[in-house]
Amino acid sequence: MQNTYVWLTLLWAGTCAAFLLGCVSAPHSRAQITREPFGRTKEGTPVDLFTLRNAKGVEARICNYGGIVVSFRAPDRHGKMDDIVLGYDHLDDYIKNNPFFGALVGRYGNRIAGGKFTLDGKDYTLATNNGPNALHGGLKGFDKVVWETSIRTTQEGPALQLKYLSKDGEEGYPGNLSVTALYTLTDDNGLKLDYTAATDKETIVNLTEHSYFNLAGKGDVLKHSVMISADKFTPADSTLIPTGELRPVDGTPFDFRKPTAIGARIDQEDEQLKFGNGYDHNFVINKPPGELALAARVYEPTTGRTLEVLTTEPGLQFYTGNFLDGTIKGKGGRVYQRRNGFCMEAQHFPDSPNHPNFPPVVLKPGQLYRNTIIYRVSVGQ
Repeated sequence: MQNTYVWLTLLWAGTCAAFLLGCVSAPHSRAQITREPFGRTKEGTPVDLFTLRNAKGVEARICNYGGIVVSFRAPDRHGKMDDIVLGYDHLDDYIKNNPFFGALVGRYGNRIAGGKFTLDGKDYTLATNNGPNALHGGLKGFDKVVWETSIRTTQEGPALQLKYLSKDGEEGYPGNLSVTALYTLTDDNGLKLDYTAATDKETIVNLTEHSYFNLAGKGDVLKHSVMISADKFTPADSTLIPTGELRPVDGTPFDFRKPTAIGARIDQEDEQLKFGNGYDHNFVINKPPGELALAARVYEPTTGRTLEVLTTEPGLQFYTGNFLDGTIKGKGGRVYQRRNGFCMEAQHFPDSPNHPNFPPVVLKPGQLYRNTIIYRVSVGQ
């Protein structure tokens, strides 16, 4: 009798515990992450593809080669799901020819003039891979390495964690830099990217994400309506290096403080637009340093999809796919033409190490670099 009582007591306790556990996890009970092989690098390193899916059926697929967002599927106003980022179906294509589709970019996103900077009295030289300048971390930046993976449990649901140790001198940058990227697909349809980094030697860091979005799923993006919360932008020279000026957007084609179609002014007679072959410029976001805030909102009228970009970073590089030229065959055999996608790269300003008036990008031993970017999708009318 006593044994029966003990057994019933344990059974009841287990049932209660299971019920309570179910209540705690209920908001994310249908959120999940699955894993499958995605191929191998030229060196034979296996690469995996992770599918993050939330309770609403929104889905993001990410591979640990370059931390690439391979796809991001979201509903339109009629509930039809579609992939809203450009890219490839196969890993080999990302390895052979990738204009940074979906990539995690580092150590330094965007351009550094002449591939040179000075830090703590020492001159550093980087590879020049974009005309005379260094771009997106060099010849083998963070977008071209295989990251270590693990699955983490967070308050916002399961998360994919990527880790990479960039060794001292890699691509010319000083310091052993330990980087962690955490990808979470939240209940409100936000793909949340949390970056952290630490170094053992003074260095520079500027991490960002480089997805090419098309909220219609195909065609050009000229009818997408864009709002960017910025009173100023950083004009550039003919090689897209900032001049150092913080220029007011008022009265220029760069004024997106009110929603404006991408195509409304993109071909105007404007020196900056000619330099970029369209929009390829950094905007100075209106917000306190380090605060997570809305930087941009994009609306696509035919599908009703809206993309909001939130960031802790001071800048946002708005790029309109001007250098896509029809030579790339992407998902499903689709040929990507000029302006078939746009990028919203939340970041520090380009060439910041060479502009003392720009927000600093120096990371010292004992400090922790933090950066959060959220791409949140929804449906309007």
